[in-house]
Amino acid sequence: MTQQKDRMKAIVHERYGRPAVLQLRDVHRPAIEDDRVLVRVQASSVNPVEWYGVTGPYFARVGTGLRRPKDTSVGGDLAGRVEAVGRNVKGFQPGDEVYGTSGGSWAEYASARETRLARKPANLSFEQAAAVPVAAVTALQALRDKGGVQPGHKVLINGASGGVGTFAVQIAKSFGAEVTGVCSTRNVEQARSLGADRVVGYTKEDFTRLGVRHDLMLDIAGSRSFLACRRVLTPEATLVVVGGPMTYRGLGPLPHMAGTILKSRGRSQTVTFFVAKIATEDLDFLRELLETGKVTPVVDRKYPLSEAPAALTYLGEGHARGKVVITV
Repeated sequence: MTQQKDRMKAIVHERYGRPAVLQLRDVHRPAIEDDRVLVRVQASSVNPVEWYGVTGPYFARVGTGLRRPKDTSVGGDLAGRVEAVGRNVKGFQPGDEVYGTSGGSWAEYASARETRLARKPANLSFEQAAAVPVAAVTALQALRDKGGVQPGHKVLINGASGGVGTFAVQIAKSFGAEVTGVCSTRNVEQARSLGADRVVGYTKEDFTRLGVRHDLMLDIAGSRSFLACRRVLTPEATLVVVGGPMTYRGLGPLPHMAGTILKSRGRSQTVTFFVAKIATEDLDFLRELLETGKVTPVVDRKYPLSEAPAALTYLGEGHARGKVVITV
């Protein structure tokens, strides 16, 4: 795409609604700020945060505008080349290949904080690298920081076939854990190929009646109550609530999260919920796992920037196997 030097193509949403509200527009290119990096975006990806930010259930509008979005840009994950750097930026220079997060990355250019970028894994394409940041950092922090995963731990991942889940299976194995993945029956072989020691197809088997106790559970799918999950947790286990059922209206995953925390009161197991924080240190940690082949991004589908509404629609259907990527 060619345009004037200070202009670019970007996806915007001027109102809340179904993905069809997204539009490809000609907009101003971000200014080069002192502590930021201007990235020429090669690829981005789709996460639940974009679904909720665009569709606008009321819980997601807090701070973003109750009637209309204050910020019309869309997108978090990115992979690309550094176009320019602010005068306070020390770690990057024009031409560097990077990955990480920024605001408004569904665009030809994005302005990112230096602390949320890292050098792109050398063995990954831009499309593969763009699939990593939000989902993989979420999986890493859930397992390591919130779950305290250790070698030999039995880890249960409910929702092992989506963006976070495919990374969680591989990262848990890299820590030496024994992994049980729960996913739809059609994704059982994929979960096995990622290293899961046991895979449960939830349409044929009830994972809460496995007869095996786990030290750590990542609840990504939000498909079962805490009381049911307790049957497959050790008395001192940790359950990390990562997500819940995606919905268009109402409170989204909040009822499941709140219900899980409330029902855990007075129980011996620990239940925790968190929001991942993207930082260079964790992106560097992941780069080592990616470059050594211990972790590989699973990309389900790729869409060009002009087809971002279709990409978001596909994610919202809840059947993505791994990550949905947007190419720029």
